[in-house]
Amino acid sequence: MDPKDSDRPTEGSDKRRGAGMAAVAVTTFVWAFPPLIIKESEMDPLAFAAYRLWAGVALYVVIFVVTGRRLRWKTLKACGPGGLLFAADVALAFTAFRYTTVADATIIGSLSTITITIGAAMWFGERLHRSELAFVVLSVVGVAIVAIGSSGTPAFSLLGDLAAIGSVFTWTAYWLYSKRARGDAGALEYMASVMLVAAITMTVVAPVSGASMSWPEASDWLSLFTVALFAGAVGHSLVAWSHQHVEAWLASLILNAQPLVSVSLAWLLLDEKITLVTAIGGVVVLGSTAIVVVRQGRSHPEEFEDAEPTAPSA
Repeated sequence: MDPKDSDRPTEGSDKRRGAGMAAVAVTTFVWAFPPLIIKESEMDPLAFAAYRLWAGVALYVVIFVVTGRRLRWKTLKACGPGGLLFAADVALAFTAFRYTTVADATIIGSLSTITITIGAAMWFGERLHRSELAFVVLSVVGVAIVAIGSSGTPAFSLLGDLAAIGSVFTWTAYWLYSKRARGDAGALEYMASVMLVAAITMTVVAPVSGASMSWPEASDWLSLFTVALFAGAVGHSLVAWSHQHVEAWLASLILNAQPLVSVSLAWLLLDEKITLVTAIGGVVVLGSTAIVVVRQGRSHPEEFEDAEPTAPSA
């Protein structure tokens, strides 16, 4: 047999790769809904974040009981910083979803793909090429265009846009920390620790900030568990499964379409207007981001393959 034949993808691997791409595509659609759900909720975004995190804790309790796992203090202590970063990111992201346009919140949030790519490159001792840096700068310009284009619409909020920008950096910090911490803890143990620490943190922060922590209505609980179950458990599980079958850069590129899905749904379901300037800025941001992701994936496949696709803080 020709040795080169062993390098060719088999029919089975092609099917698994196709299934992996389908899983990421489904996740892209699932992750498009939280901004709309949070925007329509009457709960304070920080209170929503706190209860959503506790809903996530409840789901992990069920998983641990069913699988017979135990969460040890050593693991919880080691993974605690990840929970603090996750809490900060959820607080900023949910604030952005609630107070500014879905277009602004999701398009600005997509910048995390670039900041994580830069962070991962530095982490692995690699450097971005000058041409890639040019696209990074172009994506930042695109964000400015998006903000300018949305500034005259009723749903625009400077506070919301600033929260979206802040969430880019908190998510990047969380992602990079998680990559290191995951070497000392299993995926379920790590995420359970992160969820618990984040829930406790938000339960303290939300009332201090003035948010009402009154018991949610039945409709609110439906929204909370919808976000926790589908966007959280199902979405992250599908992406985690796809890691073994789809290149990370390709998964990130597919997930990069999530803002477009969210914006389209907001236009259809919430009657949220999209200005021409905002649309142009969105194309600039998402296009520049996609180019950086593809170039990094092709230039440094061995490093980039270890990277997880970015995800929204839902």
